[in-house]
Amino acid sequence: MPKKKIDIIEDVKKRYVRMALETGNLSSIARKAGISRETLRQWMKSYEDEVRELMEEEGTTTLSENPSKDELMENMNKQ
Repeated sequence: MPKKKIDIIEDVKKRYVRMALETGNLSSIARKAGISRETLRQWMKSYEDEVRELMEEEGTTTLSENPSKDELMENMNKQ
């Protein structure tokens, strides 16, 4: 498989990791991606540090997997 196709697949995986970090809802993102929650967890294990670093550079905040009401409100106020 040519490297370009692999890069595209990696970018898609990173986008789903980012969405999971932004929303804190792995189950919903996995369903949208058509993958199992475990597959998304594996992608997160591979790409989370890289994606978080990029998000920090952009000033984007993340939510925990099970955000508290306070965390949700704080995140909404930042936007």
